[in-house]
Amino acid sequence: MAGDTLPTLVDLIPPSWRNHLVDLEDHLVKIEREIEGEVRRGKQVLPDKRNVFAALALEPQSVKVVIVGQDPYPDRRYAIGRSFAVPNESIQLPPSLKNIFREKLEDVGGDTPSADLMQWQRQGVLLLNRTLTVNEGESNSHQGFGWAEVTNRICKISAEFGAAAILWGKNAGELSHLFNGRVITGVHPSPLSAHKGFFGSKPFSRVNELLRKPIEW
Repeated sequence: MAGDTLPTLVDLIPPSWRNHLVDLEDHLVKIEREIEGEVRRGKQVLPDKRNVFAALALEPQSVKVVIVGQDPYPDRRYAIGRSFAVPNESIQLPPSLKNIFREKLEDVGGDTPSADLMQWQRQGVLLLNRTLTVNEGESNSHQGFGWAEVTNRICKISAEFGAAAILWGKNAGELSHLFNGRVITGVHPSPLSAHKGFFGSKPFSRVNELLRKPIEW
Protein backbone atom coordinates (compact mmCIF):
# COMPACT_ATOMS: atom_id res chain seq x y z
CA MET A 1 0.00 0.00 0.00
CA ALA A 2 3.02 2.25 -0.10
CA GLY A 3 4.01 4.46 -3.01
CA ASP A 4 3.33 8.03 -4.07
CA THR A 5 1.76 6.94 -7.34
CA LEU A 6 -1.16 5.18 -5.67
CA PRO A 7 -4.42 7.10 -5.27
CA THR A 8 -5.59 8.04 -1.78
CA LEU A 9 -8.29 6.10 0.05
CA VAL A 10 -10.69 8.96 -0.64
CA ASP A 11 -9.91 8.76 -4.35
CA LEU A 12 -10.63 5.03 -4.30
CA ILE A 13 -14.22 5.35 -3.01
CA PRO A 14 -16.44 4.25 -5.92
CA PRO A 15 -18.47 7.15 -7.37
CA SER A 16 -21.83 5.64 -6.37
CA TRP A 17 -20.80 5.76 -2.70
CA ARG A 18 -18.89 9.04 -2.66
CA ASN A 19 -21.80 11.34 -1.81
CA HIS A 20 -22.81 9.05 1.05
CA LEU A 21 -19.31 9.15 2.57
CA VAL A 22 -18.23 12.69 1.71
CA ASP A 23 -18.37 13.92 5.31
CA LEU A 24 -16.02 11.10 6.34
CA GLU A 25 -13.23 12.15 3.98
CA ASP A 26 -11.16 13.81 6.74
CA HIS A 27 -11.66 10.67 8.83
CA LEU A 28 -10.33 8.56 5.95
CA VAL A 29 -7.28 10.81 5.70
CA LYS A 30 -6.55 10.02 9.37
CA ILE A 31 -6.97 6.29 8.72
CA GLU A 32 -4.57 6.55 5.81
CA ARG A 33 -1.98 8.20 8.05
CA GLU A 34 -2.30 5.30 10.48
CA ILE A 35 -1.77 2.85 7.63
CA GLU A 36 1.22 4.78 6.33
CA GLY A 37 2.72 4.57 9.82
CA GLU A 38 2.40 0.78 9.71
CA VAL A 39 4.11 0.69 6.32
CA ARG A 40 6.98 2.82 7.65
CA ARG A 41 7.37 0.27 10.44
CA GLY A 42 7.92 -2.38 7.79
CA LYS A 43 4.47 -3.92 7.94
CA GLN A 44 2.76 -5.40 4.89
CA VAL A 45 -0.79 -4.04 4.83
CA LEU A 46 -3.59 -6.08 3.28
CA PRO A 47 -5.49 -6.11 0.99
CA ASP A 48 -3.78 -4.36 -1.91
CA LYS A 49 -4.76 -0.71 -1.58
CA ARG A 50 -6.83 -0.75 -4.77
CA ASN A 51 -8.98 -3.51 -3.25
CA VAL A 52 -9.73 -1.83 0.08
CA PHE A 53 -13.18 -0.76 -1.18
CA ALA A 54 -13.72 -3.79 -3.44
CA ALA A 55 -17.02 -4.55 -1.70
CA LEU A 56 -18.37 -1.16 -2.81
CA ALA A 57 -18.33 -2.17 -6.46
CA LEU A 58 -21.97 -2.95 -5.62
CA GLU A 59 -23.96 0.29 -5.82
CA PRO A 60 -25.95 1.30 -2.69
CA GLN A 61 -29.36 0.90 -4.31
CA SER A 62 -28.42 -2.59 -5.51
CA VAL A 63 -27.60 -3.99 -2.06
CA LYS A 64 -30.09 -6.68 -0.98
CA VAL A 65 -28.13 -8.34 1.83
CA VAL A 66 -25.07 -7.20 3.81
CA ILE A 67 -22.80 -9.93 5.20
CA VAL A 68 -20.41 -8.45 7.74
CA GLY A 69 -17.04 -9.93 8.63
CA GLN A 70 -14.39 -8.79 11.11
CA ASP A 71 -11.36 -7.73 9.07
CA PRO A 72 -9.50 -8.99 5.98
CA TYR A 73 -7.73 -12.33 6.07
CA PRO A 74 -4.20 -11.53 7.35
CA ASP A 75 -2.80 -13.68 4.55
CA ARG A 76 -1.81 -12.14 1.20
CA ARG A 77 -3.06 -15.26 -0.61
CA TYR A 78 -6.60 -14.60 0.59
CA ALA A 79 -7.22 -10.89 1.23
CA ILE A 80 -9.17 -9.48 -1.72
CA GLY A 81 -11.31 -6.82 -0.06
CA ARG A 82 -14.61 -8.70 0.30
CA SER A 83 -15.53 -10.38 3.58
CA PHE A 84 -14.95 -14.14 3.66
CA ALA A 85 -14.18 -14.28 -0.10
CA VAL A 86 -10.84 -15.51 -1.45
CA PRO A 87 -9.40 -15.86 -4.97
CA ASN A 88 -10.92 -18.68 -7.01
CA GLU A 89 -7.49 -20.20 -7.57
CA SER A 90 -6.96 -20.73 -3.83
CA ILE A 91 -5.80 -24.31 -3.34
CA GLN A 92 -7.09 -24.48 0.23
CA LEU A 93 -10.03 -22.49 1.58
CA PRO A 94 -9.86 -20.67 4.93
CA PRO A 95 -11.73 -22.58 7.67
CA SER A 96 -14.44 -19.90 8.10
CA LEU A 97 -15.30 -20.03 4.40
CA LYS A 98 -15.37 -23.83 4.50
CA ASN A 99 -17.86 -23.65 7.37
CA ILE A 100 -19.99 -21.09 5.52
CA PHE A 101 -20.16 -23.39 2.50
CA ARG A 102 -21.01 -26.38 4.70
CA GLU A 103 -23.90 -24.52 6.32
CA LYS A 104 -25.05 -23.16 2.96
CA LEU A 105 -25.28 -26.66 1.47
CA GLU A 106 -27.14 -28.01 4.51
CA ASP A 107 -29.46 -25.00 4.63
CA VAL A 108 -30.48 -24.41 1.00
CA GLY A 109 -28.68 -27.11 -0.99
CA GLY A 110 -27.46 -26.42 -4.51
CA ASP A 111 -23.85 -26.16 -5.61
CA THR A 112 -20.83 -24.92 -3.69
CA PRO A 113 -20.32 -21.24 -4.61
CA SER A 114 -17.13 -19.98 -6.20
CA ALA A 115 -14.49 -19.05 -3.63
CA ASP A 116 -14.56 -15.37 -4.64
CA LEU A 117 -18.32 -15.22 -3.87
CA MET A 118 -18.88 -13.07 -6.94
CA GLN A 119 -22.10 -14.92 -7.74
CA TRP A 120 -23.44 -13.60 -4.43
CA GLN A 121 -22.22 -10.08 -5.09
CA ARG A 122 -23.82 -10.03 -8.54
CA GLN A 123 -27.18 -10.71 -6.87
CA GLY A 124 -26.80 -7.84 -4.43
CA VAL A 125 -24.84 -9.30 -1.52
CA LEU A 126 -22.45 -6.72 -0.02
CA LEU A 127 -19.48 -8.55 1.52
CA LEU A 128 -18.21 -6.03 4.07
CA ASN A 129 -15.66 -6.23 6.86
CA ARG A 130 -15.97 -3.98 9.94
CA THR A 131 -12.28 -3.09 9.52
CA LEU A 132 -11.08 -2.82 5.93
CA THR A 133 -7.30 -3.24 6.37
CA VAL A 134 -4.97 -5.44 8.41
CA ASN A 135 -1.27 -6.14 8.86
CA GLU A 136 -0.15 -9.38 7.30
CA GLY A 137 -0.13 -12.08 9.97
CA GLU A 138 -1.81 -9.86 12.58
CA SER A 139 -5.59 -10.22 12.89
CA ASN A 140 -7.37 -7.16 14.33
CA SER A 141 -4.20 -5.06 14.00
CA HIS A 142 -6.11 -2.10 12.48
CA GLN A 143 -9.22 -2.36 14.65
CA GLY A 144 -8.38 0.91 16.42
CA PHE A 145 -7.79 2.94 13.24
CA GLY A 146 -11.37 4.19 12.94
CA TRP A 147 -12.71 1.96 10.18
CA ALA A 148 -15.85 1.15 12.18
CA GLU A 149 -17.22 4.65 11.62
CA VAL A 150 -16.86 4.19 7.86
CA THR A 151 -18.33 0.70 7.68
CA ASN A 152 -21.16 1.60 10.06
CA ARG A 153 -22.10 4.33 7.58
CA ILE A 154 -21.99 1.88 4.68
CA CYS A 155 -24.35 -0.43 6.57
CA LYS A 156 -26.65 2.44 7.49
CA ILE A 157 -26.92 3.56 3.85
CA SER A 158 -27.50 -0.02 2.69
CA ALA A 159 -30.28 -0.43 5.27
CA GLU A 160 -31.89 2.84 4.16
CA PHE A 161 -32.07 1.41 0.64
CA GLY A 162 -33.88 -1.62 2.09
CA ALA A 163 -31.08 -4.14 2.57
CA ALA A 164 -31.29 -6.97 5.08
CA ALA A 165 -28.22 -8.28 6.91
CA ILE A 166 -26.49 -11.43 8.08
CA LEU A 167 -24.34 -10.56 11.10
CA TRP A 168 -22.10 -13.32 12.45
CA GLY A 169 -20.35 -12.83 15.77
CA LYS A 170 -20.40 -10.15 18.46
CA ASN A 171 -18.51 -7.56 16.42
CA ALA A 172 -20.92 -7.69 13.49
CA GLY A 173 -23.93 -8.02 15.78
CA GLU A 174 -23.31 -4.48 17.04
CA LEU A 175 -24.78 -3.28 13.73
CA SER A 176 -28.13 -5.05 14.12
CA HIS A 177 -29.98 -1.88 15.19
CA LEU A 178 -29.35 -0.33 11.78
CA PHE A 179 -31.46 -2.84 9.89
CA ASN A 180 -34.89 -2.31 11.48
CA GLY A 181 -35.53 -5.98 12.20
CA ARG A 182 -34.41 -7.10 8.74
CA VAL A 183 -31.44 -8.92 10.20
CA ILE A 184 -30.20 -12.42 11.00
CA THR A 185 -27.65 -12.59 13.82
CA GLY A 186 -25.73 -15.59 15.01
CA VAL A 187 -22.48 -17.29 15.90
CA HIS A 188 -19.37 -16.56 13.81
CA PRO A 189 -18.36 -19.32 11.34
CA SER A 190 -14.81 -19.45 12.71
CA PRO A 191 -13.70 -22.94 13.83
CA LEU A 192 -13.39 -21.46 17.33
CA SER A 193 -17.14 -20.85 17.53
CA ALA A 194 -18.97 -22.55 14.66
CA HIS A 195 -19.96 -25.57 16.75
CA LYS A 196 -21.57 -23.26 19.33
CA GLY A 197 -24.55 -22.44 17.15
CA PHE A 198 -23.43 -21.54 13.65
CA PHE A 199 -24.06 -24.98 12.21
CA GLY A 200 -27.77 -25.54 11.82
CA SER A 201 -28.65 -21.85 12.18
CA LYS A 202 -29.98 -21.67 8.58
CA PRO A 203 -29.00 -18.04 7.94
CA PHE A 204 -29.42 -18.25 4.17
CA SER A 205 -33.00 -19.49 4.10
CA ARG A 206 -33.92 -17.19 7.00
CA VAL A 207 -32.61 -14.05 5.31
CA ASN A 208 -34.34 -15.05 2.07
CA GLU A 209 -37.64 -14.91 3.95
CA LEU A 210 -36.97 -11.20 4.49
CA LEU A 211 -36.40 -10.47 0.81
CA ARG A 212 -38.82 -9.73 -1.99
CA LYS A 213 -36.59 -11.70 -4.36
CA PRO A 214 -34.53 -14.42 -2.69
CA ILE A 215 -30.80 -14.82 -3.24
CA GLU A 216 -29.70 -17.98 -5.05
CA TRP A 217 -27.05 -18.93 -2.54
